[in-house]
Amino acid sequence: MILVFGSINIDLLVPVPELPRPGETVLGGDYRLLPGGKGANQALAACRAGAAVKMAGAVGNDAFAESAFELLQRGGVDLGLVRRVARPIGCAAIMVGSTGENLIAVAPGANAEAIAMAVPDAVLRPGTIVVCQMEVPVTETVALIRRASGRGARTILNLAPALAIDPGLLGDLDMLVANEAEAAALGDDTAEIGRRLRQGFVVTRGAAGSTAFLADGERIDIPALAVDAVDTTGAGDTFVGVLAAGLDQGLPLEVALRRASAAAGLACLAPGAQTAMPYSAAIDTAVARLPS
Repeated sequence: MILVFGSINIDLLVPVPELPRPGETVLGGDYRLLPGGKGANQALAACRAGAAVKMAGAVGNDAFAESAFELLQRGGVDLGLVRRVARPIGCAAIMVGSTGENLIAVAPGANAEAIAMAVPDAVLRPGTIVVCQMEVPVTETVALIRRASGRGARTILNLAPALAIDPGLLGDLDMLVANEAEAAALGDDTAEIGRRLRQGFVVTRGAAGSTAFLADGERIDIPALAVDAVDTTGAGDTFVGVLAAGLDQGLPLEVALRRASAAAGLACLAPGAQTAMPYSAAIDTAVARLPS
């Protein structure tokens, strides 16, 4: 079972011909309101990849909250640990350029009220994989990771956005996942970080694929799926969710990484984050297209 502790947002998606420079206004196409948030995205990605998933976090009582829940509920994510609070739901403003690249700003809203103690000890047990990101309060994320680690659960942290973490937390993590910019923000050698984790450090590089730096000093290089990207929003979240699902299903790490890479590529083929996330059968087919 996978427990995702993280953000639940509404995404305001605006297609633009080119991403604006500082101080520049760019006219775009019609906007869309879509469900998002790194936590919710990763929960849905893992669920579509075949895992049983619980989601913990916080949303407001505003009209957008039900829209944010729609695909999670339809997909089978257990929302019993999501709290309702007196703040608006988190919102991400996303501009997507013609090549699929994006710029994102996030207003945390209710996500700032996510608390680790909302997750009961009974959920944090051997056999559970706890997946966290950095869009809810860092102190709460750290508290949950340490409590989960102490109770025998496996832990995955997606360092997105790239905020500072206590180096001592690495010993409580099975796996850390970051893109190149987020990895660089740590300021340390990636291989050395991998050796300080219980399983390894995965660095994603977009179209260049990904590399896992393992605790035993080994590394695994994984190619990316070749696609003509429409929108890269949510590709990283898809990678994390599908990776967690593979590990939860007992797959060898390299196999789980290849599935995550293929799924992330598929997630770039349609607008939005959750709306573009693939199902297990499509991932199976895409894995066969990855270079060996």
